[in-house]
Amino acid sequence: MRKLLAILAFLVAVSPAFALTPDEQLKDPALETRARVISAQLRCLVCQNQSIDDSEAPLAKDLRTLVREQISAGKTNDQVLDYVVERYGQYVLLKPRFEPETLILWGTPFAVLLIAGAAMILRRKRASVVPETPLSEAEKRALERAMQ
Repeated sequence: MRKLLAILAFLVAVSPAFALTPDEQLKDPALETRARVISAQLRCLVCQNQSIDDSEAPLAKDLRTLVREQISAGKTNDQVLDYVVERYGQYVLLKPRFEPETLILWGTPFAVLLIAGAAMILRRKRASVVPETPLSEAEKRALERAMQ
């Protein structure tokens, strides 16, 4: 049973490696490496949080083919990325570029941290610490009776 689970875990772990079919690969290893680098930066528009290299969706296959066609045509990595972004928009990038259109995307985490920090500081200031008052003699006697 353990062997079966180990085999299943292995297959799940390496399943993204099966996404790229041999017919998609370029003959030149240097060009194929470039294609893999670019593909790792592009989001599968169907799977959304997978790179096109890891996805088995037909659209991801089309994008992988498109990237390899552009590389074969002699385009640089930046030119290929620009072409894909022009065609599909910034959303296709797993790590969007820092531009005015993506300012909200990049700025939101910092704004949330600032707001949370300010809220914690204000909350701490509002919470007034009540000084501890010593027990009265009657309270001390009641406490001693309760403890016996």
